[in-house]
Amino acid sequence: MKKLSVMALVAVGMLAASCNKDKSAENAKTAQEQTVAESKGEKLMVDAATSVVNWKAFHKGGMAPRWGTLSVQSGDLSIEGGQVTAGNFVIDMNSLKVDPASVTEKDKKPADLEAHLKNPDFFDTTKNPTSDFKITSVTDLTGAPADAVAGANKTVSGNLTLSGKTMNVTFPAKVEVTEGAASIQAKFTVNRADWGIKFGTSEADPAEWMISKDIEIAVDVKAKK
Repeated sequence: MKKLSVMALVAVGMLAASCNKDKSAENAKTAQEQTVAESKGEKLMVDAATSVVNWKAFHKGGMAPRWGTLSVQSGDLSIEGGQVTAGNFVIDMNSLKVDPASVTEKDKKPADLEAHLKNPDFFDTTKNPTSDFKITSVTDLTGAPADAVAGANKTVSGNLTLSGKTMNVTFPAKVEVTEGAASIQAKFTVNRADWGIKFGTSEADPAEWMISKDIEIAVDVKAKK
């Protein structure tokens, strides 16, 4: 019976994965850490009160998605010639929240998932209380992908540090600059295994590989004088 149950789980996983519904944003292009853009011109400070990072994670095939938020702790954007040319922001990993609406199973609790995501299986927030993103380049975007954030007009590349490891990611973004203010909005998907976050990725254990490696990240960062 146990063998049959495992086989059934494998079959369900393969069927669900074939649906390809486990993300709504394309994978960010990932590369090794690159040189951070030099800060020049006017520097605007990130408004932590109005900036947020939304996250969404999945089981294979889009089953039982979980989502929530992370708070932006600090940062700045550099403006030169009316354009964002450099900048960074710091994410408070201990602020990680799971939206209760994403946990519908009676035997599951959002607080338990929050605790698990903060422990060494995932982000180990005691050891790594913050993550950060440092811009390496901002260039004009032509032909934004259909699933890019609405109004995407730039391609942003930057070094993303998660759990103490840094990788460069590139994604389409909506970047706006007005008098005394600037903002960056984007949504993209990363493979957490690229940052060494491998819990639940074992191909040898069906109960583990049902957890997707994809994390969808939606950034909304605002800066002002």
